[in-house]
Amino acid sequence: MTRQRNNEWDFQREIRAMLFRLAGFIILATDLHRNGDASVEVSRYGILVTYLAVSIASTARARFLAGPSWLERLFVFLDALLVAVILHGDILAGPGAGGVTTTSLAVALILLSHVGLTLDRRLVLAFAGIVLVAWFGLLAGAAAGRHPADPAWLANAPIGPSIGLSLSFGLAAFATYLLARDHDRTRKEALLANRRRLNLSRFFSPLVVADLQEGSAVLELERRNAVIMFVDLRDFTRFAEAAPARELETVLAQYRHLVSGIIFDHGGTVDKFIGDGVMAVFGQPKPLRDDADRALACALELVHALRRWKHQSAIHGLPAMSAGIGLHYGSVVGGILDSGCHSEFTVIGDAVNVAQRLEALTKDLGTPLVVSSALVNQLRQPAPLALWTMQNDVPLAGRRVPIDIWYLQVEAQGNGPAARAGAPGDKETTRNRRTLRSSGNPDRQHRTFDEPFKASEKAKP
Repeated sequence: MTRQRNNEWDFQREIRAMLFRLAGFIILATDLHRNGDASVEVSRYGILVTYLAVSIASTARARFLAGPSWLERLFVFLDALLVAVILHGDILAGPGAGGVTTTSLAVALILLSHVGLTLDRRLVLAFAGIVLVAWFGLLAGAAAGRHPADPAWLANAPIGPSIGLSLSFGLAAFATYLLARDHDRTRKEALLANRRRLNLSRFFSPLVVADLQEGSAVLELERRNAVIMFVDLRDFTRFAEAAPARELETVLAQYRHLVSGIIFDHGGTVDKFIGDGVMAVFGQPKPLRDDADRALACALELVHALRRWKHQSAIHGLPAMSAGIGLHYGSVVGGILDSGCHSEFTVIGDAVNVAQRLEALTKDLGTPLVVSSALVNQLRQPAPLALWTMQNDVPLAGRRVPIDIWYLQVEAQGNGPAARAGAPGDKETTRNRRTLRSSGNPDRQHRTFDEPFKASEKAKP
């Protein structure tokens, strides 16, 4: 997308440059047509042909050889020399020597604007410097070339107005320089902002990055409902005790890149990395209606992706570790938590503790994913088909009130929980169908995990 916008900008700049060149050519051609002096006409023809040749070459360079910067500087130098030649014809060779015609001033300003399109302040300075040095040099030559015994010439020569026009040209050049400088500063600030945005996007979803950049009010600390996810590697501590630093770095980098990428794809936010643990949030800082659906879809995709990663790691001789995922929906206090020298964008509350306990429960149950019934009750769409088992009144460490949970059964083979669940007549699948009853929401009454399975059977001939 950025490259396409750059191409469009380059094309528009080429069109503007061609229009400026064409305007200058029309002015020179009109001046040649109106000038009846034969001695001046020959030089004007030469200037017109030279201007046309330089314009064609400059346009061709911009269109087909945009890369080499020295060519761009060369054509700026040629344009400045062309203006100097035109001024020479007015100040030294023209019938009203010492003055500057409207044509010369117009062509000088047009070519100054053409250089300004490059938005390069150095080129603007170079062009304006050459023109002004030539201009004042020609005026000085015109004044020195006259016979000193002819004081009437100095009084009647239009050198004073010419100096005023040259100063006006200098002010126009200075304004163009300021525009180019401001553009350069804006471009650098935009690049810096984009770099900061890329850094933020490594930790937050695109939905959150914009709010962080703008300092939106949604970042203020307040209570809201959200989905909390904890992902953790099994036996990582034992592996880290003796693993070489480079191997440890490789495993963690692959794992974090995989997990954070999938979380961002589903609109979640990585709250923090805790060693081999990842804490993610859906619905912070802006809760959405489908936070629970996206979080569950993310968790199931993570189960499949982490299983494939484990298999690939074993093939490449790296430690093959399993992962556990805990998912819970509840009320949290989220936003920027000011801690003096270090502020943190995070969530706190009982829901965070429950999600962490559910992740720890995966090891005891021998399952890759444990989901609370609180999250299931928030689903707005039928849950993805999988080998689910429900368990009521599960106690959690450090918490007085037990909760109901759903968890995936362990599979010895297959690419994911849905692999075996898709087989019609599977006794294990049939035995583990459960009805999910919502608490007071008529849109989610009697949703079941096996609804996709039933739909697939109806679709068969």
